[in-house]
Amino acid sequence: MGRPFIFINSAMSADGKISTKERKQLRISGKIDFDRMDQLRASSDAIMVGIGTILADNPSLTVKSPERRLERKEAGLKENPVRIVIDSKARIPPDADIFIKGEGTRIIVVADSAPAERVEKLREKGTVICAGDNEVDLPAAMEILKDIGISRMMVEGGATLNWGLLSAGLVDEIYTFVGNLIIGGKIAPTFADGEGFLEKDILKLELVDASRMEDGVLLQWKVSHD
Repeated sequence: MGRPFIFINSAMSADGKISTKERKQLRISGKIDFDRMDQLRASSDAIMVGIGTILADNPSLTVKSPERRLERKEAGLKENPVRIVIDSKARIPPDADIFIKGEGTRIIVVADSAPAERVEKLREKGTVICAGDNEVDLPAAMEILKDIGISRMMVEGGATLNWGLLSAGLVDEIYTFVGNLIIGGKIAPTFADGEGFLEKDILKLELVDASRMEDGVLLQWKVSHD
């Protein structure tokens, strides 16, 4: 039993938004932060996103640096970490970049209620894991991922997945780059959406590090599990 060590990496505006109200991806940080993120990817066993991020941004989730890809191969690893999508209803398009770009293992985590026809098509693209009835049961999914050898996992959002993991007590660390933008909008996604905590349940963080980076600030947090 158990679960991987899980950390979230995210860039947000000064007012805590991760995209516009149209859910369009923005360039919040710059080259230095992108390189830092690439290093985190290369050091992880897996990278996870939610289906919303796939549908909005279509990321490939690959390691960009040729040197880092080579280092992984020399260490006996695949060029890219395992790429995982939390997708309760199996909505991911078969031509998503995650299936097309870069070598490596792809895992789609679906709920038992996901349409069987879609699930069968996904099995042609990668490994399908079922966890939960109508929605993915995140704690159960994390146990399965741990059992198949994933010990260190990077999460790249979005807001719904971040909330699901945080509210279930599944996150160990958080990296947030806070950029010099104000996005605004009550429906623009924040770092963690979802229902939100009641006052008595608010999640406490310990600040591990804070440093100026380009035109923003990089914060590293440890999540309290007391």
